[in-house]
Amino acid sequence: MYEAHFGLREVPFSITPDTSFFFGSPHSQEGLNTLLVAARSGEGFIKITGEVGTGKTLLCRKFMATLGEEFVTAYVPNPYLEPRALMLSLADELEITLPRDVDQHQLVKSLTVRLLELAARGKHVVLCLDEAQALPLESLEALRLLTNLETEKRKLLQIVLFGQPELNAHLASPTIRQLAQRITFHYHLGALRRDELDYYLAHRLRVAGFTGARLFSSGAVRKLYGATGGIPRLVNIIAHKALMLSYGEGRQQVEKRHVTLAARDTLGTVRRTWPWFAALATAASLAAGITMALTK
Repeated sequence: MYEAHFGLREVPFSITPDTSFFFGSPHSQEGLNTLLVAARSGEGFIKITGEVGTGKTLLCRKFMATLGEEFVTAYVPNPYLEPRALMLSLADELEITLPRDVDQHQLVKSLTVRLLELAARGKHVVLCLDEAQALPLESLEALRLLTNLETEKRKLLQIVLFGQPELNAHLASPTIRQLAQRITFHYHLGALRRDELDYYLAHRLRVAGFTGARLFSSGAVRKLYGATGGIPRLVNIIAHKALMLSYGEGRQQVEKRHVTLAARDTLGTVRRTWPWFAALATAASLAAGITMALTK
């Protein structure tokens, strides 16, 4: 759309969790280091929490991509599953072939055999559960029982829970207190600080192929932080729209007014309620930018 205009190879502010765009801010790097240390020390349960849009899924994928060949990873993006379905998902991730009507005993036995087989080959198995705040309590308890599987030296299965802060309340339930006590490593992923936002924008632009001078003006960056509070997903959404607006005007730099208009068009931003006529003008400006992009 606007890539050629700004000298980019690809869109720099997509909300798709692409690990090539991973930004090693203090928060995200500390979170990654926590995960790597915990995984390599063989801990059974690890927990990462963060507000919506702070980059938990991207951190999860970066973590899995960073682990060495001695690790086998399994990933369940939507764990709102009852215990049997969750274990079937794990079996599928571990490439276990099961009969359609497998009973619970055979399912657990097959998982145990596969985990022992991988351990005998020197492999460590890590299960990553995204959106873990949605896990039913019964499924959490089933996971705890799976982590009881171990050799004399280490656990056969490590589990990483990625979730919103509601996960903490979920784990406070007395019925799963044994699981909560087993979480020895945990980290809370925060938003970008104001002084990190310039570096974040420059990093993503550089990865996308930008080689020019400053693309976002100082005023644009200040406005962007004020509108997003440093939440990476909101930063990406508004920065993308602001680039569209700048391109639609034939400009070579994103100004404060472009960010202001983009923020007005975005739900969840840190702002007052905009008048209806301002919202209408914003929609018209974005539509004009898109139309120009499609006709060039």
